[in-house]
Amino acid sequence: MNPYQELPLYGPEAIAKYQGRELYERPPHLYAVANAAYRAMKHRSRDTCIVISGESGAGKTEASKHIMQYIAAVTNPSQRAEVDRVKDVLLKSTCVLEAFGNARTNRNHNSSRFGKYMDINFDFKGDPIGGHIHSYLLEKSRVLKQHVGERNFHAFYQVLRGCEDTELQDLHLQRNPALYNFTRQGAGLSALESDEKSHYLAVMEAMRVIGFSPEEVGSVHRILAAILHLGNVEFVETEAAGLQQGHLAVAEEVLVDHVAELTATPRELVLRCLLSRTVASGGRELIEKGHTAAEASYARDACAKAVYQRLFEWVVNRINCVMEARGRDPRRDGKDTVIGVLDIYGFEVFPVNSFEQFCINYCNEKLQQLFIQLILKQEQEEYEREGIAWQSVDYFNNATIVDLVERPHRGVLAVLDEACSAAGTITDRIFLQSLDTHHRHHPHYSSRQLCPTDKTMEFGRDFRIKHYAGDVTYSVEGFIDKNRDHLFQDFKRLLYNSSDPTLRTMWPDGQQDITEVTKRPLTAGTLFKNSMVALVENLASKEPFYVRCIKPNEDKVAGRLDEDHCRHQVSYLGLLENVRVRRAGFASRQPYPRFLLRYKMTCEYTWPNHLLGSDRAAVSALLEQHGLQGDVAFGHSKLFIRSPQTLVTLEQSRARLIPIIVLLLQKAWRGTLARWRCRRLRAVYTIMRWFRRHKVRAHLAELQRRFQAARQPPLYGRDLVWPPPPAVLQPFQDTCHVLFCRWRARQLVKNIPPSDMAQIKAKVAAMGVLQELRQDWGCRRAWVRDYLSSATDNPTASGLFAERLKALREKDCFGAVLFSSHVRKVNRFHKSRDRALLLTDRHLYKLDPGRQYRVMRAVPLEAVTGLSVTSGRDQLVVLHARGQDDLVVCLHRSRPPLDNRVGELVGVLAAYCQGTGRALEVRVSDCIPLSQRGTRRLVSVEPKPEQPEPEFRCSRGAFTLLWPSC
Repeated sequence: MNPYQELPLYGPEAIAKYQGRELYERPPHLYAVANAAYRAMKHRSRDTCIVISGESGAGKTEASKHIMQYIAAVTNPSQRAEVDRVKDVLLKSTCVLEAFGNARTNRNHNSSRFGKYMDINFDFKGDPIGGHIHSYLLEKSRVLKQHVGERNFHAFYQVLRGCEDTELQDLHLQRNPALYNFTRQGAGLSALESDEKSHYLAVMEAMRVIGFSPEEVGSVHRILAAILHLGNVEFVETEAAGLQQGHLAVAEEVLVDHVAELTATPRELVLRCLLSRTVASGGRELIEKGHTAAEASYARDACAKAVYQRLFEWVVNRINCVMEARGRDPRRDGKDTVIGVLDIYGFEVFPVNSFEQFCINYCNEKLQQLFIQLILKQEQEEYEREGIAWQSVDYFNNATIVDLVERPHRGVLAVLDEACSAAGTITDRIFLQSLDTHHRHHPHYSSRQLCPTDKTMEFGRDFRIKHYAGDVTYSVEGFIDKNRDHLFQDFKRLLYNSSDPTLRTMWPDGQQDITEVTKRPLTAGTLFKNSMVALVENLASKEPFYVRCIKPNEDKVAGRLDEDHCRHQVSYLGLLENVRVRRAGFASRQPYPRFLLRYKMTCEYTWPNHLLGSDRAAVSALLEQHGLQGDVAFGHSKLFIRSPQTLVTLEQSRARLIPIIVLLLQKAWRGTLARWRCRRLRAVYTIMRWFRRHKVRAHLAELQRRFQAARQPPLYGRDLVWPPPPAVLQPFQDTCHVLFCRWRARQLVKNIPPSDMAQIKAKVAAMGVLQELRQDWGCRRAWVRDYLSSATDNPTASGLFAERLKALREKDCFGAVLFSSHVRKVNRFHKSRDRALLLTDRHLYKLDPGRQYRVMRAVPLEAVTGLSVTSGRDQLVVLHARGQDDLVVCLHRSRPPLDNRVGELVGVLAAYCQGTGRALEVRVSDCIPLSQRGTRRLVSVEPKPEQPEPEFRCSRGAFTLLWPSC
């Protein structure tokens, strides 16, 4: 019973009091029901469900929260992170769904305006490993309009009251709910701003824990703001038709700008969708038809409802994606069991009851029918079938009411679907007349036309159904529109083409072409009926547990009990008949084979297998040994146990014996496994030993065969392929491979003259830094090094250079010339000149060939840190020195012309640095950076066939070498 106040009935102490206890051991409590369902699931591997029912405001949502808290508290003793994650999502999902699916009504300040059924999946240890939420019939018409004293969904008020000022500005919103048509009705009923903000923060934290990204949360806020702005859009008639189709315009077009911005759609398309719609003619020709003011208002409202419904469904699906059991394999992990928790709207009677209340009350009729089938009807029928003496208990069967609603061709839903699909103009009044025709003589249906003297119903508008919970008068106004649930395709295409990925995923049907012919979609009533049938089938396949919530008074006041109101609820919920059946009936029943399979170890006559005439006789002997034969009844195929204490006595006896049996089985099985493993290991080791010997011999023989001709010159085994070794010989073969490479190198090197060794080392060094980076680096020709002393390369000035070289040798005492060549250089003043480059083992010299090779610049070789070249055939070289300007040169005036000498310069310098143990950085790039007097520049190469000689071009602080390509 809802006390309408906080009571100290729940918490860790109460959980410890009920955990692991039987139903009869403690006073009635929600934790007792949750514990019974959990134990049935864990110990008997049965899928169970907890059905929570009652009037709106009776406390169903709070009851479901306490059940979830109990399940979370008693599971995961091993503290597994994945199980904790699932539990957090299960608990936090309730907070999020309440924000988007609950609202304040006249009967309940936190009324669920949707139905929720949650499946929780458990592993064989009883820990939750996933879940799935099914939602039913969100009351989306509440987005547009609420009764007096009621509010819109909580999410709207939480965004207005809880968002930061900057975010509200981005959403173009103000904090006052009265400024928006969709929240104006409930503005005066808003809770304190601090309460709304605390609820908003709790929802944001819950969404973070569940796994909503900041981008997704931002999209949700923008969608809510767009709905509020959409509700303020008003339409006015205009005389001239411009962009305003059909002589209709939006009163405040800034609202259209806000909606377009928040939905990430083009403003022109938003305006067009509001003022007109596109239809396809019979020849698939597209026609744009302008709206009237009434049609535009209808389209606006339909869009607002549909957007909120898609948002709610997206939130549910997003939670399901996070809760889904991951990586489960029944063959490896065993069968998962399920506990279902049904928290669905209660029976509702409002001053004006519409299509939503009709569906909600039909749902309650289906659940009541399930209760009657499982608890009252089937149980009494089973007693008669098994031959148990039984006095029948009378009860009201509401099957005739369910049949009135869902009967094919004649039921209310069928007649409503027929009216929606009929050609021509079908009004709600015509639909009511059709109902009167079909159900004129039905005892649970009436209308003003059928009962003219009943003035509580309005003629041509109301009809009444006598539900199991009482009579409800429904107004047919809006039944057809709400059942059709029609939204123009223009809005679907508009929102599908949004650049907001979250909003786009909510509208997959927007990608459908307008000319495409599709089947007529199912109506809202048919979809709800199908979901109810599937829900009832799902519940019927599980072992049910019931929580009946009672509302003590209609005023939501603590400490007041309205006895007549409570009696009425107890009566229509069928609780009295249930108590009579339970008192006269049996608490448990099991087939004889299953009973023996579970309890046969507690009796010497039935363990391990009985030799009596039948299973029934064996069960009788077992019960006589325990002295329990007076509390049971024997049916034709089942044993019926009257009190739970009998079952607990048997369970306790079994629990004492199970450890002994388990130890015996474990001992025998472990011994068998150990013997099997020992024999297998011996065989495995023997096979492995002989196989390894065989593999080693075979590998060594193959090596000997392949390398018989390795001593033959000139290749010395270069093309021989090493066979893949066994794993045990891998280190041995690695060592052999190193020794072979050294031996082969020795065979090749010992035939090279000592005078060529320096050239070989330089080429090896060049290959190490330029291989696969530069197309051609001159490895196939002889490297002369000192080209300026060569009469072939420098026929006119080789003598002058020799004199200058002698003078430098006496002055700087260098040992050898590493490289010399004519170059074309460019300086920081963008001037290019012919110079000579001399590289010794002490210095790098820049010489002027026009002035008898006078030294222009000398750089100690220790200061040279690296050089840069390009990947092409050009002779561009940039030398980098520590603390000095980079030297940009192009090797030229060679014989033959354009001879490739860059690789020679790189190899000589790299070989020298390797010999002295100094690092040299060589970079290969087609755009080389350099530094001159602190200024960063770039140098690149441009092939130019008509260029006679290499030349530098300077532009915008960069150098370009014009290279005469072939």
